[in-house]
Amino acid sequence: MTATLVTQGLAGGYGHRTLFDSLDLTVAPGDVLGVVGANGAGKSTLLRLLAGRDAPQAGAVTLSPPDAFVGWLPQEHERVVGETVAEYVARRTGCAEATRAMDAAAAALGDPSLLAGSGVDPADAYSSALDRWLASGAADLEERLPVVLAELGLDLGGARPEQALMTSLSGGQAARVGLAALLLSRFDIVLLDEPTNDLDLDGLERLEAVVRGLRGGVVVISHDREFLARCVTRVLELDLAQGTNRVFGGGYDAYLEEREVARRHQREKYDEFAEKKADLVSRARNQREWSSQGVRNAMRKAPDNDKIRRKASSESSEKQAQKVRQMESRIARLEEVEEPRKEWQLQLTIGSAPRSGSVVSTLSSAVFRQGSFALGPVSLQVNAGERIGITGPNGAGKSTLLRALLGHQLPDEGTASLGASVHIGEIDQARALLAGSHPLATAFEALVPDMASGEVRTLLAKFGLKADHVNRPVDELSPGERTRAGLALLQARGVNLLVLDEPTNHLDLPAIEQLEQALESYDGTLVLVTHDRRMLATVRTDRRWHVEAGQVSEL
Repeated sequence: MTATLVTQGLAGGYGHRTLFDSLDLTVAPGDVLGVVGANGAGKSTLLRLLAGRDAPQAGAVTLSPPDAFVGWLPQEHERVVGETVAEYVARRTGCAEATRAMDAAAAALGDPSLLAGSGVDPADAYSSALDRWLASGAADLEERLPVVLAELGLDLGGARPEQALMTSLSGGQAARVGLAALLLSRFDIVLLDEPTNDLDLDGLERLEAVVRGLRGGVVVISHDREFLARCVTRVLELDLAQGTNRVFGGGYDAYLEEREVARRHQREKYDEFAEKKADLVSRARNQREWSSQGVRNAMRKAPDNDKIRRKASSESSEKQAQKVRQMESRIARLEEVEEPRKEWQLQLTIGSAPRSGSVVSTLSSAVFRQGSFALGPVSLQVNAGERIGITGPNGAGKSTLLRALLGHQLPDEGTASLGASVHIGEIDQARALLAGSHPLATAFEALVPDMASGEVRTLLAKFGLKADHVNRPVDELSPGERTRAGLALLQARGVNLLVLDEPTNHLDLPAIEQLEQALESYDGTLVLVTHDRRMLATVRTDRRWHVEAGQVSEL
């Protein structure tokens, strides 16, 4: 079924706060709409409204036809305990919900009293539920699932999808199962929230092929610039700083160019208005001063009986006052141009420590085992000042390699050593350095004991973490907020070995660009693991390692 989604005057937010309003949008078959904006601009809120999960503050969302099958695939930071791979896929594809609805309709067909008072005919309810169940693909999902998982190269260790628990999978494996759910879905309109998180390069290419191949409309939130450039046909920008929203035609790169031109023109328009208004205000002020001075001079110099001179002076003062009124009228008639508000920016610098020894880390014929997986034997040396980029598929051993280089995991064979005077700054995939039930401020202060409490709160505020964040338990923060806290820690501590494992996960686009700028000016040793293709192209590296099947090769 082809379907179209339309919003009219849509407003969304939470509590008494409105994040966006007056949003008019049409998503037709074949559209791929990318939604961009800073964290907190309302991107995920918008998807919830489009999915019908929340009620808008104003406006409406309509579907044509009204029974179109809309699939909402939100970010899921925590996996459901006890949920199997098959149950996860059934839930994400809408098959589980469609099955429950059909079972309930079938029960009502056998016992009409279950629908008593509803005004719904049990036969009509069952027919509608059956149509939705068939449209969802639930009828043959069990047969299609193993085929798709095999195509994605997902090894469940011999367990069937009905047995394997989602909590037993690595982040990369879970991301592949999420991709499988998208491949298996039969939605008329798809709403995707950060679908690229935790996918490796192969997974990203598969996702791009799926999104480009969908016949229905797609609305996608993503921080992956290359994914956006390859997939989206239009871009919706939710501008929190300006309180505006705008749809840009063309792809992502065209949006960047058009946005830059629009912002420059808006700034130029405001500067022209401000300059003209300041000139008129200055001239009006001078006219008032001249008029006042003229009256005082006339009163002082003119004799009491010199009526002619007094009259002439009065007329001159009236003319000056008239000029003032004309100038004020011109000011009032100026078309007001609102000053563009400055966006909040992540002003990141990376604290530096004294230079380490010439050799930062060494692995010699080292083997590291993790369950049935083994990395190595590997022999590597990281020298001071080197900038190393690491790539490889999920499950290849990249995170194991980082633990080995940092001395977090001892080798089962061979040797590993960390150099002298090495001060490590690290952001791992799990953002585990800041975790637990303590408030963020307390946890942060424990890691930087030399900083006063006020200094800690000021620093966190610069990273967009204010009073309502610093007093919350760390585990209750979003992954994006924990990532920003980790970046703040890098600024507070002096480091000469910086290790970043998928640092762009959960960061918004402005923060990613700020991080890239900070890395450009950082002069210590850098080890960067990322699947963000634009970051790999932007950040300067002088060595590139590729990890696959437990082996490390230099490119």
